[in-house]
Amino acid sequence: MTETYDDIRTAVRSLCQTFPPSYWRELDAQRAYPEAFVKALTEAGYLAALIPERWGGSGLGIAAAAAILEEIHKSGGNGAACHAQMYTMGTLLRHGSAAQKDHYLPAIARGELRLQAFGVTEPSSGTDTSRIRTTAIRDGDGYRISGQKVWTSRARHSDLMLLLARTTPREQVGKPHEGISAFLIDLREAEPPALTIRPIRTMMNHATTEVWFDDLRVPGDTLIGEEGKGFRYILDGMNAERILIAAECIGDARWFIAKATDYAKDRVVFGRPIGQNQGIQFPIARAFAATEAAALMVAKAAGLFDRGAACGAEANMAKLLAADASWQSADMCVQTHGGYGFAEEYDVERKFRETRLYQVAPISTNLILAYLAEHVLGLPRSY
Repeated sequence: MTETYDDIRTAVRSLCQTFPPSYWRELDAQRAYPEAFVKALTEAGYLAALIPERWGGSGLGIAAAAAILEEIHKSGGNGAACHAQMYTMGTLLRHGSAAQKDHYLPAIARGELRLQAFGVTEPSSGTDTSRIRTTAIRDGDGYRISGQKVWTSRARHSDLMLLLARTTPREQVGKPHEGISAFLIDLREAEPPALTIRPIRTMMNHATTEVWFDDLRVPGDTLIGEEGKGFRYILDGMNAERILIAAECIGDARWFIAKATDYAKDRVVFGRPIGQNQGIQFPIARAFAATEAAALMVAKAAGLFDRGAACGAEANMAKLLAADASWQSADMCVQTHGGYGFAEEYDVERKFRETRLYQVAPISTNLILAYLAEHVLGLPRSY
């Protein structure tokens, strides 16, 4: 790839400078949602980067969106509060009806609607989406939805939710992932007990929740595409998700490396900067090399995605390598700072907690390795 999106990167960095470390520190302490930051990103048009111009977006590709999210994280912020809006709307864009796109996409681009919640994972199924138990049963010209989702981030801060539910029982379909449908649920029209949202307190400020559906009635035009094909519809979105989150990991890694490098230059112990010691230099240099290598895979995956080429292996490798690089850089940064790495005022411990998530979400690194072993290397299926 030759396009580096320097103009976008510069503008995003400028926006992020208006949200200093103290802003994120205070939000973290209060477990609060970054409402002002998300509003600023929306007004600047960044969350509509992937929406085509005909619906009021910028019509950019995944590589440009990756640059936006990388710079947010490189600046010390956290794009997890809103990144789902970029990749979740892809299912609507690719598989929604003309009426659905005309109704929702312009409002999402203007910031009047937020599509930031993705209801997939369930307590009993985990990452085995074929075994989800949430059902959508036909009821006249609509559906009645019942079930439970978990780790549904941003549900309390979103107007719309992309939801996967079974419309045909698993035992009645030929393949495990058939019979699953995609719905675009308007959360504003649902109230308890039909819809209940409960926050889950986690080690990082991630605004994640459990969601219960109890005979929630939704209209028929909530269905995206055809019944039973929902899992296939979201696959491209999963590749986009992996690429964009990999870009966030690259941003995190570069933040940690810059933070550690600056500290190693300034911190004097035993009459010399600690950065003069190879025991400090080498871990920083290794983290830097790992990050630059991972960034190349992210760029390759983004380029393939934007050309419409198959990129499942590359998207997964990008996520794996970038998450490993950010975690390596985070560990190195804490070690470089010593005791100060655990102090809130340095922001290292906050970013350390945030980047640890990506070893597990949105997909475990172990499942990525299993995917590569089976689908790329041709080894026997392990699960």
